[in-house]
Amino acid sequence: MSNPQNDDHHDVVDILVADHREVEALFVELETGQGTLEHRRQLVDVVIAELVRHSVAEEAYVYPIARKALPDGNEIADREIAEHSDAERTMKELESVDPSDPRFDELLAHLMSTIRDHVREEENELFPRLRAATAREELIEVADKVTAVKEIGPTRPHPGKPHHPPANKLLAPGIGLVDRLRDALSGRPTSMDELREEQQR
Repeated sequence: MSNPQNDDHHDVVDILVADHREVEALFVELETGQGTLEHRRQLVDVVIAELVRHSVAEEAYVYPIARKALPDGNEIADREIAEHSDAERTMKELESVDPSDPRFDELLAHLMSTIRDHVREEENELFPRLRAATAREELIEVADKVTAVKEIGPTRPHPGKPHHPPANKLLAPGIGLVDRLRDALSGRPTSMDELREEQQR
């Protein structure tokens, strides 16, 4: 996902909200129903890649802050992670369904509804509370870590251009994208030096 420049004006909440807006733009394009079936498949693959990268980054760095800073942080973090798991189950189903199958649009609609509810909850409840309970310096530092973790993942084009090959290739096409992406990101380095080393490999 594209990220705001990480300086003193952008904290991790800014980064995550920008991610949310980008995914929503993809959802809106998918909702038009326009484009070839191949284009819709590619758009959904981009959505899946974005959501997995975003989820892994939140689980690695954001929810631990919630656990530490908020009195009900463990409950909130556990709920958010459970919502990620639910969304990933839907994404895995979506991977295996051809876009010509009526189930494709049903699963996509369910995924969009689930993600929109999750986003609304984070932006209206979790994010404001994190900002109120956490030093701004820490949120800025975490913004750098979240950005670095997401950049380790497979590259892909700007979401407005996913239909222009060959730049639209995400690892490999087909089933297993969710698991392959999560595996690629799950062995995340824990320091900025390690993150930079990983990005250079």
